[in-house]
Amino acid sequence: MNVTGGRIRRVDALRGFAVCGIMLVNAWQQRVRHGPTSLDWVMVNLFQSRFYPMFAFLFGLSFALFLRSARLRTRRPRLVMLRRLAVLAALGAAHILIDPGEVLLPYALLGVAVLLPASLLPRAAVLLVGCGVLVASVLDPHPYVLITALFLLGLAAAPDAEARRATGRLAGADGLGSGPLLGAVCATAALLAAGLTWWWNHAPPGGGVYQAAALCGAAAYATAFLLVARHTTVFEALGRMTLTNYVTGTTVIVVAMPLLEADRTGAAVVVLAVVTVAAQAVFCRWWLARHRYGPLEWVWRTLTWWGTSRGTWWGTWSGMPATGQTVIRDPCSAVPDPRRPRPGDQPLDSP
Repeated sequence: MNVTGGRIRRVDALRGFAVCGIMLVNAWQQRVRHGPTSLDWVMVNLFQSRFYPMFAFLFGLSFALFLRSARLRTRRPRLVMLRRLAVLAALGAAHILIDPGEVLLPYALLGVAVLLPASLLPRAAVLLVGCGVLVASVLDPHPYVLITALFLLGLAAAPDAEARRATGRLAGADGLGSGPLLGAVCATAALLAAGLTWWWNHAPPGGGVYQAAALCGAAAYATAFLLVARHTTVFEALGRMTLTNYVTGTTVIVVAMPLLEADRTGAAVVVLAVVTVAAQAVFCRWWLARHRYGPLEWVWRTLTWWGTSRGTWWGTWSGMPATGQTVIRDPCSAVPDPRRPRPGDQPLDSP
């Protein structure tokens, strides 16, 4: 498992991949459509509802990882997590002014209502409840039923300390699976997604066929990305600044709304998404070479730990650990290390 400064690189990369897809789908959904186009068919059958499930699963997984990390730094980790979700809710409430359909506020509320209580349960119980809600979500078209299920499954999938050291286990040291499991899930999910999508297009039935096709498509995309992607530095940088990228992405969509409304072909959607993601990737690489956290990520973290030793603003902003702890740097990280000494400043080894 590749870990950089306590972060799991595959989680960051997959989150960045999901952000790219969400940007494309959000731009398409905001376009005023003038009759069906080839882009609409592609988006409905291949992209819509295929990326937010990844994000929801990773939200639950990251919740567990943060809670575990908080236990090492405070006696009240769930209180810190509650504050973290409250800050996210406040950011979401402000973001509603830009995008009324934003998800930060609902995610924060679901985190308080679902994830915090579930974190008190045994892993097996969380997994069982998550599977039950997942079955129910296929029959209920409301997306937040599926999001709740994926929150719980992500929470259950988070590895414990022993699992993170046992890199050869089937589920993977980061909870995202290893090669054999990923290959089997990818093949099965792709076949199911193709069959269910064909069924939905040719004889649209009830009973959640589209939801099931979208969920299988999300699983196929996620596992294929984890299997195929080898150079993920761009996605890692995007994933480390997910909050900043999501908010700036929706802002760009709102500003570009006249262009999207005037375009009758849908080409503007693709161009806008590609240009925005490319610009975000460049900015993320540049920013993370100088700072440890993205702009909004820094605000989120600082307000979460305010009043504790982790909340010293100058430490978190400059990239230095506020507690003075040693951060191990992975030489294969997505971004340069701003704390790495220059050649002329290399410290001498102690005798």
